[in-house]
Amino acid sequence: MWNYFSLYEKIWFFSVLALAVVFAFVFPEEDVNGVNGSLIMALYLADTALNVLCELLISKQSKWNFLVSVLVEICEIAICVVLAYRFATMASTLFFWLPIDIISFMNWHKHPDSEQEELTRVRKLSGKAEVLVIALIVVWTAGVGYFLTTLEIGTDLFGGNEVLENVVCYLDACVSAVGIANGVFILLRYREQWIAWYLNTLLETAINILSGQYVLLVLKAGYLTNTTYGYIRWTRYIRAKKTEDKELL
Repeated sequence: MWNYFSLYEKIWFFSVLALAVVFAFVFPEEDVNGVNGSLIMALYLADTALNVLCELLISKQSKWNFLVSVLVEICEIAICVVLAYRFATMASTLFFWLPIDIISFMNWHKHPDSEQEELTRVRKLSGKAEVLVIALIVVWTAGVGYFLTTLEIGTDLFGGNEVLENVVCYLDACVSAVGIANGVFILLRYREQWIAWYLNTLLETAINILSGQYVLLVLKAGYLTNTTYGYIRWTRYIRAKKTEDKELL
């Protein structure tokens, strides 16, 4: 496993973890909904460690990322339950992401690279499909976001600020929609999953700032750098395979 990752990947992984630990001490979590702040922080740090490992494995086109992703989903569901918020994300994680991780693992297992079996063949999406996905995300965000604002579920996280809580509801709805698109793209091995992940990360960053979850900003910064890295790796692979296919013809 150690030799599987490049020097850059090792530096990136441990830098994100070290920075997250530093933020954990600088911005300690307070008790929320009767749950000890130290437990909440432990969940944040576990979420960070598992996510950065999962991100690296995806960028390397490894099917094993989905097994790590299952642990990520369990951790994030626990965070939503403890904080009593982000119910759209929790529902999409429970009913979409957990099943899709298992299905994706099996699908990626069926499409290994012809020369390097540790790699999975990936591809890019057509323009028409992208427009359809964007339209569906907008409709989902409006409908689910409004529904969430009608729920009477109290949480200490926003200090009774109803406007802020409603804003997070719509952001949460959009994150769940983009996340579902991202999951479908990953399942079908499309490069555009990285673009969806860019948007997902930016929306998550906004939610973390509004919720005072500063330690998770370290994870989002790590996401943005690795998403760029992964997008470049997948693009190079797709171009190389396209050239190879032309040469074979």
